[in-house]
Amino acid sequence: MKPLHKWLLVGGLLGFWFGGAGITRLLGAFAGMAVAYQLHVFLTARNGTGGGFSRASTAQRRQVFFETVFLAMGHLAKVDGRVSQEEIRAARSYMHAMRLSPEAVRSAIELFTRGKDPDFPIDSQIAELAAVCGGHRALMRNFLEVLLGFALSKGTISAVERELLWRLAAGLGVSRVEMAQFEAVLRAQASFGSGGGQRQPGYTVADELEQAYKALGIESSASEREVKTAYRRLMSQHHPDKLVANGLPESMKEAAEERTHEIRKAYETIRDHRGIK
Repeated sequence: MKPLHKWLLVGGLLGFWFGGAGITRLLGAFAGMAVAYQLHVFLTARNGTGGGFSRASTAQRRQVFFETVFLAMGHLAKVDGRVSQEEIRAARSYMHAMRLSPEAVRSAIELFTRGKDPDFPIDSQIAELAAVCGGHRALMRNFLEVLLGFALSKGTISAVERELLWRLAAGLGVSRVEMAQFEAVLRAQASFGSGGGQRQPGYTVADELEQAYKALGIESSASEREVKTAYRRLMSQHHPDKLVANGLPESMKEAAEERTHEIRKAYETIRDHRGIK
């Protein structure tokens, strides 16, 4: 019998027993089941098994996060049957951006290689990540953004790669709609943040402004309040110190800082255009 069913059974029996006589016993049974359900929800949330915060230590979360990133990268790279040179370069570029020690690089390469095995239990690994992250949703979002960025590194995402990304996202409680939103914002932020202050030929101020809105995940018709809300939400979700405190490996902090730079740059572009104070 499942734990929840046991709670409901015990609660119902107690409510029935102490409910008096006749119809009041039946009402007592329902009341007992209701109380038992609420108690079950509270306890599972507190223990990190039902959407609450995990009891895993920050060090545990960092270790599992690091391992899962490179295992998932390897699995994603090989899911279409072959690992392209672009994917190898993207993985190495990510390792370089993290400024990993030689030992950590060797570990990352080993994890990437293990993940390439078609029989690697990637779903179990994702389940472990979900378990240690617990209620730290921003960490899981960051993980999926890393994978999406890796998949987008070669320009396009194949159908089989997208199916895998959706499956991994589902394992972390993230829907396909949310993934589509992540991808749209990531594409815009990458495009917006790559200019380095120099516009490409034919790239107008209007194009820059359009990309800025997309980078914040809002429409150009958004109100001033909506612009500020979107900016604050994204900055909170990607705050490097907050992510590291919750379990993001220190080596991945720089990538989070780059993301906040892109978000801030997009907001400042909209702010200056609109004269927002």
